[in-house]
Amino acid sequence: MPTTASAVPAHGLADVTASDSTLRRFLHGLPGVDTVGLEARAASLGTRSIKTTAKAYALDLAISMVDLTTLEGADTPGKVRALGAKAVRPDPTDRTAPATAAVCVYPDMVPAAKEAVAGSDVKVASVATAFPAGRASLAVKLADVREAVAAGANEVDMVIDRGAFLAGDYLKVHDEIVAVKEACGTSARLKVIFETGELSTYDNIRRASWLGMLAGADFIKTSTGKVAVNATPSNTLLMLEAVRDFRAQTGVQVGVKPAGGIRTAKDAIKFLVLVNETAGGDWLDNHWFRFGASSLLNDLLMQRQKLATGRYSGPDYVTVD
Repeated sequence: MPTTASAVPAHGLADVTASDSTLRRFLHGLPGVDTVGLEARAASLGTRSIKTTAKAYALDLAISMVDLTTLEGADTPGKVRALGAKAVRPDPTDRTAPATAAVCVYPDMVPAAKEAVAGSDVKVASVATAFPAGRASLAVKLADVREAVAAGANEVDMVIDRGAFLAGDYLKVHDEIVAVKEACGTSARLKVIFETGELSTYDNIRRASWLGMLAGADFIKTSTGKVAVNATPSNTLLMLEAVRDFRAQTGVQVGVKPAGGIRTAKDAIKFLVLVNETAGGDWLDNHWFRFGASSLLNDLLMQRQKLATGRYSGPDYVTVD
């Protein structure tokens, strides 16, 4: 179901962000989310069966979409270099296993990550803007972004000011995203994290999705992975509907990144079905869809090996992150 039918002005989206009042009118004019319908559709798509050949393709596709992540206070350059090596060659015993899309680290770990993935197609993503809480001045947030980009980050994962959003100060959130996008320059793509678990309602997730896209996000992302409720099929389905409808309205394609709580190959394949059935095949590519995860890759590799050999390897088959 389109999510914009009654909300898009006759003249398009050009003037939506002209003032706080026009932005508020647009966001609150978006159709309300049918909670029961949304959750039922997400659950129904999650029951789709995948045959052996399609499963092999899906496992490799999911591996290629992983943003292999470490965002801990105890991160060290050595740990990040090891993660980068794993991203480049996830299965040292099988050269046919695809590399992951990116490694995701804190800004000060970007140099170590760049060193580890040098010569490969694996990108380096850096969180920024006072991740994960986002509680800092705009000047501090922009300095965070510039440090990451100067160190060579190909992608920046920012967090929105959830307090401002929940208080209805949508233009402040919009303008911060615009400023961060500008700080990224032309060398880094911007992922905008909503922390959907803190937004309380599906209506707010829909509003945040459109707000982020209007401000220039290259990706919209569910979560930091640092709260109790992270990516779910339902909130990801809602965001996929938003990017589909945004492209239909503007011609601009925006990516989606569910993050946090996706731990098994079975989960990942369910999300790929959501992508295909909701946004379409154009999003089935790591340029437009990612998984933010740490432990997911190991299960994908285990299932890939099981499919190839008919048995699971021992516990030493994959590295422990």
